[in-house]
Amino acid sequence: MSQAGTRASAPPRRAPNPVQVAGVYLAGVLMLLQGVLSVLESVATLRRDGVYSHFGAYAYRFNLPAWGWIQLVLGALMIGAAVALFGGAVWARVAGIVLAGLHLIANFLFLPYQPQWSITLIALSAFVLWALYRDVRDTRYS
Repeated sequence: MSQAGTRASAPPRRAPNPVQVAGVYLAGVLMLLQGVLSVLESVATLRRDGVYSHFGAYAYRFNLPAWGWIQLVLGALMIGAAVALFGGAVWARVAGIVLAGLHLIANFLFLPYQPQWSITLIALSAFVLWALYRDVRDTRYS
């Protein structure tokens, strides 16, 4: 006798909320943009031509060439995660959350050098965190 008739069928999946899906794609675009801008920022830092100078007395200071390498690696990883997110990779969402969090912290630490730019990137990273953390399948709020 077959047991197929006695198995309980799984509940049907609900369609994802289009607004949340659009938020994930916007987060991917913002991650790609932040990655490219971080790479460009690192190039300006690594050139040692005085683009960034330290203003004010802050509790922390960084070696700017070392900071440029950190920004370069972080930017390249963000570009890779954004491309994978567009490709539908499951791991890209978790990687995007981790990288957006690191990017937020990195821009907080870069505040003494470029305050307005850092605040803008902190806000963008916060949106990316929020959009990627939201479950696309969750439609309770729609």
